[in-house]
Amino acid sequence: MMNANVELYTDGACCDNPGQGGWAFLLIDPASQTEIECYGAELMQTTNQRMELVAAIKGLSRIKHRSHVELFADSEYLGKGLTEWLPKWKANRWRSGKRGKGKPVANADLWRELDELARFHTVGYRKVTAHTGQFHNERVDRLAESAAANAAQTMKAIAGMSRQSDSNRRPADYESAALPA
Repeated sequence: MMNANVELYTDGACCDNPGQGGWAFLLIDPASQTEIECYGAELMQTTNQRMELVAAIKGLSRIKHRSHVELFADSEYLGKGLTEWLPKWKANRWRSGKRGKGKPVANADLWRELDELARFHTVGYRKVTAHTGQFHNERVDRLAESAAANAAQTMKAIAGMSRQSDSNRRPADYESAALPA
């Protein structure tokens, strides 16, 4: 049995590309007006495209019952992948090009996971033009950007600690340096 429609808004972001990334999704059940908002970050080097895919995967994974999901995103990569490229990649054993003679598909690990989730649900894709004031898209954009920025700040702090530990100072010196005299 299929649940009623669910709306899923997703976005991914990256500080530099590649760099630290963030993702966000917003699930809306129009019948009950229930919303679930979630976001997260990747501290290690990633790409904007990977974060776009992660946002969709995380959102679809949150829906536990088979549902018709309208996925709204500003990512052409995500949209074309779902609607055009996936069947070809699968037929070509996850290789690009005619008859699979090209390179391995980029981000195949995430595309496979997304494909599995898209087969569990019925997923429709709707392209949203970025930064045009569409409220829900702007919301997930801000969340993904913020998560990416926080991840980048965290990595800068970690790098700073690493540089300090490379010096000849003892760890106790770090603690006392932070205390007022």
